[in-house]
Amino acid sequence: MPLQSTLSGRSSGSKAVDTQNDGKSFEQLRQECLQRGVLFEDPDFPATGSSLFFSQSVPVNIEWKRPKEICQNPKFIVGDANRTDICQGQLGDCWLLAAIASLTMKKDALARVVPHDQDFDHRYAGIFHFQFWKHNQWLDVVVDDKLPAVRNQLIMLHSASNNEFWSALLEKAYAKMHGSYESLKGGSTMEAMEDFTGGVGEVYETKKSPNNLFAIMKKALDRGSMMGCSINTSSSAESEARTASGLVKGHAYSITGVEEVTVRGQKVKLVRVRNPWGQVEWNGPWSDNSREWNYVDTAEKNRILQKSTEDGEFWMEFEDFKANYDKVEICNMTPDSLTDDTKRHWEVSMFEGNWIRGSTAGGCRNFIDTFWTNPQFKLQLQDADDDDDVCSVVIALMQKNRRQLRKEGFDMETIGFAVYQAPNDEDQQGKDFFRYNASKARSHTYINMREVSERFTLPPGNYLLIPTTFQPHHEADFIVRIFSEKAAPAIEMGTKVDADLPDPPMPSDPEDETEEEKGLRRLFEQLAGDDEAICVRELQQMLNGVLSRRKEIKFDGLSLSTCHSIINLMDVDNTGKLEFQEFKVFWEKMKKWIMLFLSFDTDRSGKMSSYELRIALKAAGMNLDNKLLQLVGLRFADENYDIDFDDYLTCIVRLENMFRAFQAVDEFKRGRVRMNMMQFLMLSMNV
Repeated sequence: MPLQSTLSGRSSGSKAVDTQNDGKSFEQLRQECLQRGVLFEDPDFPATGSSLFFSQSVPVNIEWKRPKEICQNPKFIVGDANRTDICQGQLGDCWLLAAIASLTMKKDALARVVPHDQDFDHRYAGIFHFQFWKHNQWLDVVVDDKLPAVRNQLIMLHSASNNEFWSALLEKAYAKMHGSYESLKGGSTMEAMEDFTGGVGEVYETKKSPNNLFAIMKKALDRGSMMGCSINTSSSAESEARTASGLVKGHAYSITGVEEVTVRGQKVKLVRVRNPWGQVEWNGPWSDNSREWNYVDTAEKNRILQKSTEDGEFWMEFEDFKANYDKVEICNMTPDSLTDDTKRHWEVSMFEGNWIRGSTAGGCRNFIDTFWTNPQFKLQLQDADDDDDVCSVVIALMQKNRRQLRKEGFDMETIGFAVYQAPNDEDQQGKDFFRYNASKARSHTYINMREVSERFTLPPGNYLLIPTTFQPHHEADFIVRIFSEKAAPAIEMGTKVDADLPDPPMPSDPEDETEEEKGLRRLFEQLAGDDEAICVRELQQMLNGVLSRRKEIKFDGLSLSTCHSIINLMDVDNTGKLEFQEFKVFWEKMKKWIMLFLSFDTDRSGKMSSYELRIALKAAGMNLDNKLLQLVGLRFADENYDIDFDDYLTCIVRLENMFRAFQAVDEFKRGRVRMNMMQFLMLSMNV
C-alpha cells in the first residue's frame, strides 16, 4: 500500500535524514577525522571519473584538489552568500545555478540548505554537508572537499571570488545525491527550487499568461518564493545560442527583482533577471547604463540599480520580458496562494505509488483499455474556500529518482494527470466509467519533466485523481501532493485485500451426473488405481488431455507445481490425492474460471491482458490491491503483457489456496493472524 502522509504547513522544521552508507552523521564523521588527524575522503562519492561522468571518459588533465591546494586562504563563505557567488563551469546545469541564485535571496531557506557550521579554519576536517528535500523528507548529504580542477582552476560551478567554495561544494553534494555530475546536465529550475525548499511549483507561459502575472511575480518575491525564466528553443542547435539582444536561448535564468518606477509621471513595470554565467546581459531598454535610467529619480535609481557592472544581472521592462522569455517558473516556499491578497494556510496530502507494466502502467486516456488500471486517488473536497463557493486545490505529480537512473539508460517519463467527478462507491473505477465520463480537470499537458503541477478551482464534491505516464507499459515511481485550503481527505482506491469464497456445493450423486460428468468419470477411472484416486502426475495428465482439446484457449500444459496447488486446494481428506467427488467440485470451479478467462480474452487470441486481472479475480471472489496486482502481473504476464490459460489457472488456484489457508487460521476474522516460523512454513509450503 503506498505511503500516505497528511501534513499541515511547512516541513522545514523536520530533522534531516543522514544518507551516508555507513549510517554515520556529519558530526560523527567530522569528529572521527579530527581525532585521527586525517582529512575526510568520501567512500560513497570518491574523487574518481565515475563521480564525474557515466557515459564518457574523463579528460586526463582533470585533477581533484582540495581548496587549500588551490589557494592560500580558502573560505566557505566570504561575507554573505549571494547570487554573484555563482558562476557556471563546464557542466550544462544552468538550471541548478539559477535556482541557487534564487536561493541566496531567501536567507532562512539558504541556511537550511547550506548549514553555516562549517569552514576551513575551526574544526576543518575536509568534510562538508548540505541538506536537500527529496520525496517528502530532508536529506543530509556529506561530501569531501576534493573538487575537479584543471591547472589549479575549478572547472565546475565556482564563485567569482577565487577563495570562496560554498557554491562549488553545494554543486558537488547535489551531484552526489543524483549519482554523478553528468546526471545534472539539463533540467528545470523548478526541480532544484523544490529540492531546496520542499515547496510546490507553478509554471506560467508568458505568451498565454494571466493578466495579473506581474502582480503574481511581485507577490511571489515578497513572500520569499523562488523564480526562474527561460527562452524556448526549436532545435538542439539553438541551445545556448545568443540573440541580438544579448539573451541566451534554452538557458535558465533566475528572477531576482520586480519593481515599479515612475518615469515622467507614468508607472513602468520592471523585472530584474540574472544569467548564472555571471556575464552576457540584455542590451535593450533598461539594461545597464541605458538612457531610460536618466529619467528616473536619482535616489530611486540608486536604490534599484545598485550597480551596473557586467555581473550577469540586468533589468527589463515587463512587456519586453514577456516578449523575449517564454516561461516563468515559481516555487512557492509553502503552497500559499499567489493570486489572492491574503496569505492562506493549506492542507497537504501526499501519496507514493508506482506504474508497473502489465498491471498499473495504463497510460493516458488515449489508451482507454488500460487507462483505468492506473492508480486512482479519491479526493474529498468537502468545504468551499472562505468567502467563495469553490475549492482551491493544487495538484503536483512528481516522478522519482529519474536522474539517478540515467546511467542505466532511463530518462524522464512523460507524465500528467486527470481529475474526474467520483461516484459514491469506494471501489476502483473500471473501463466503462472512463469511457462514458469526461474529466473535470487535467494537467495542462503531458511533459517529460520531473513534476507536473496545476492549480484548480472545483465545486465541493468527491473527485478521482488519475496520475499516468503518456504511454502505457512505461514504469516509474511517483509522488502525488495535493494542496487545499480546507481539509480535504484523500484515499487511494482499490486498496482492499480480501476474498469472498463460499464453500462449493456438494457434488452430485453418480446417478444424477450429466453426460459431461460421466465422460470425466470414465477418463478418471482409466487413470486411477485401486484406491480410486489420482495423484499429482495423473491429475496433470488428465487436465492436459482435457484442456488441450479446447481450441479457444492458448494452452501449453499445466506444470506439476500447479497440479500440486490444485490438490492442496481440493484435497479435503488430506490424502495427497484427489478422489472423483473432489475432482468434480474442482471441475465446476474450473468451468467458471474458463468462462471468466474467455470473457476477458476480447480479441479471441487465447490469452487475456494482464491489465484485466483485477476484474477477473474480483469476479472469482478475490480483491487485490495495486501492490499485489503488480507482483502477480510481473510473475505471470509475458513480454506482451498477456497471460495464457495455464498461467491464469496457476495464478487463480494459488491465490484461492492462500486466501483459504489464511482464513482457516484467522479465527476471529480480523484480517490478521499471529504465527511462529513453523506455522508460516507449513502454511506456505501447502500453497
